[in-house]
Amino acid sequence: MKAIQALYEAHKIAFSPFVFQTVNCMYAFNVFEELFAVKNGLSLKEISEKTAVSLYGVTVLIEMAEMADIVKQKETGFYTLTDIGYFLARDEMTRVNFNFTNDVCYNGLFNLKEAIRDGKPAGLKVFGDWSTVYEGLSQLPEDVKKAWFEFDHYYSDNSFDDALKIIFKSNPASIFDIGGNTGKWAIASTKYNNNVQVDMFDLPGQLAVAKKNIDSITDIKDRVHYNEIDILNPSTEIKGGADVYWMSQFLDCFSENEIEMILLKIKKNAKKDATIYIMETFIDNQTFPAAAYSLVATSLYFTAIANGNSKMYSSSVFKYILDKAGFECVNEYHLHQDSFHTILEVKLK
Repeated sequence: MKAIQALYEAHKIAFSPFVFQTVNCMYAFNVFEELFAVKNGLSLKEISEKTAVSLYGVTVLIEMAEMADIVKQKETGFYTLTDIGYFLARDEMTRVNFNFTNDVCYNGLFNLKEAIRDGKPAGLKVFGDWSTVYEGLSQLPEDVKKAWFEFDHYYSDNSFDDALKIIFKSNPASIFDIGGNTGKWAIASTKYNNNVQVDMFDLPGQLAVAKKNIDSITDIKDRVHYNEIDILNPSTEIKGGADVYWMSQFLDCFSENEIEMILLKIKKNAKKDATIYIMETFIDNQTFPAAAYSLVATSLYFTAIANGNSKMYSSSVFKYILDKAGFECVNEYHLHQDSFHTILEVKLK
């Protein structure tokens, strides 16, 4: 890269919040929708008329968007979306990531320096006085909660079909869903198999949401059971008896030492032939650069807002922790190309 190009890239970083907020305004004022709907583009005046935003407002937004290669001006003087603009307008992953960044992370990230210095989620204070985001998840503002759950579910729901086939290959009678969240896995697995019993383990707030979702489904509600647990409390235990322990995007919510502690809690009471399945979006197992970039950025959400000490991990780190805790990975499943997930099949040594 030539020096002049490097200087330009450095300035793009320096002004990146301006671009982000430009895109946020273009969503809010339906500029993307109006440009997407017209093949030959729109003039600044037409964009202003269609969006009811002043000509001045439209001008400053479009000029910034053009510099960021989100829109381009044709020889006619009309503006159209570039390929980048198209993905901002229509790509679901981009939309979910953007809303998560804007609604959940943007204000809190201002406290990243404090979070790194103190090892605590200093940015969480923009929402409430909790030690982790999970304690206050059910109390977050509705728009924040919506963006959080859309982000969480986007990176898990599309993997369930493949995951169910893997987990049920041994026809388990009992599954312990640790970190069950809103109950989506409990619902999916009990619908997939008419006999399986599922025990959910989570904080009271999450279990209350899950129970509300599950109680309305008559044919499965009697096969789902709820266990309130603060997984990080040294005095709590995970009971034994399950054929399968399932943890989907759960362990990345903890530090390496905490992951080992959770695994040891499972090990203490687990049957010798029990199987542990761990599904994660590992940084080193991504096919596309955009996915790896998103995961590395998400680590800073954990630092500033979620809990101050966890991150998105590589698979090699997880295997090291598993080995330390007395487990071995016997199989590794990379889900289909459109998924970001890996499932580790784990047994006691």
